[in-house]
Amino acid sequence: MSESRIVPDRHGRPLLAIKRDSWGISMGILEFLTLAAFAIVAGASIVFQAAVNADLRAALNSASWAAFISYVGGAIAMAVYVFISGSSWLTGADIAKTSWLSWFGGLFGAVYVVAAILLLPRLGAATLLALFVTGQMLMSVALDHYGILGVPQHSIDLPRLAGCALLVLGVVLIRA
Repeated sequence: MSESRIVPDRHGRPLLAIKRDSWGISMGILEFLTLAAFAIVAGASIVFQAAVNADLRAALNSASWAAFISYVGGAIAMAVYVFISGSSWLTGADIAKTSWLSWFGGLFGAVYVVAAILLLPRLGAATLLALFVTGQMLMSVALDHYGILGVPQHSIDLPRLAGCALLVLGVVLIRA
């Protein structure tokens, strides 16, 4: 459960809220807004990625090649990031301490990329992404409820179920 407190300025007025997240990490409002802005940009990039990949599919007349090219571009970008960030090389011990499921993240990403390439031209960007977000939220609630894969455990309750129902309603409204 997250905990909040208000930090007053020298006159006793609220200056900024400090939130403690599920991992016990405190953050100020400016840090939260910066992280939220990054998340919004990343979310917007998913829509752009889907549109670019669908356009590539149409140009190449091949969903398979469009997905492959998308992943090659992503792999190159990640390689550049690893080198620029100064990350150390993985060792055998690093690899040995991972679970077998950890190696399938790219597979789930590939499912997303192929689905976006195939579905965006038929459903449109808004409907497709509304459905993706609904699927993400349903899976997130399940992961939270069971606390698997290192996700902090948060039981399913009425407000969470209502939020999921509102997402489904949102899909209906966007599609209408």
